[in-house]
Amino acid sequence: MAKKKREISLDDLEEELAEKEEKEADIEEEEEEEEIEEIEEFSLDEITEEEQIEELFEEEVEGLEEVEEKVAPEEEIIDERIYMIPLARARKGPRNKWAKKAIRYLREYVQRHFKPESLIISQEVNEKIWARGIKKPPRKIKVRVTKNSDNLVVIYLA
Repeated sequence: MAKKKREISLDDLEEELAEKEEKEADIEEEEEEEEIEEIEEFSLDEITEEEQIEELFEEEVEGLEEVEEKVAPEEEIIDERIYMIPLARARKGPRNKWAKKAIRYLREYVQRHFKPESLIISQEVNEKIWARGIKKPPRKIKVRVTKNSDNLVVIYLA
């Protein structure tokens, strides 16, 4: 089906343009009415380098205090063990999956020994396994495994 063409009269176009111009004029007037805050003038000579350095250190100290306050209280650790986990089994199969399999064997090993509800592998351990790429993970890795009162197990690099 062909679309019906709507005829537009010149009078309608002129009315639309006039309305747009009025709206734009109203917006410009509103922008002009907004007050601009005056900035106090000061000289760079008035501030010494020592004052600037003191201000910077005060800001850093305030930031550090906030970080220290936000640190969560440590959970009670029930069990902590150090393992030397063999990852040589990960070298069976395609070479471009060895690091993935090493992570999976690490998880299986810790689950077999700790039987946790949830397991977290720390960033350090993950980076150690992936350090030489996907094709060359370490054959064994020494880790420290902790279990807290909530039955959460975390694996750290030993």
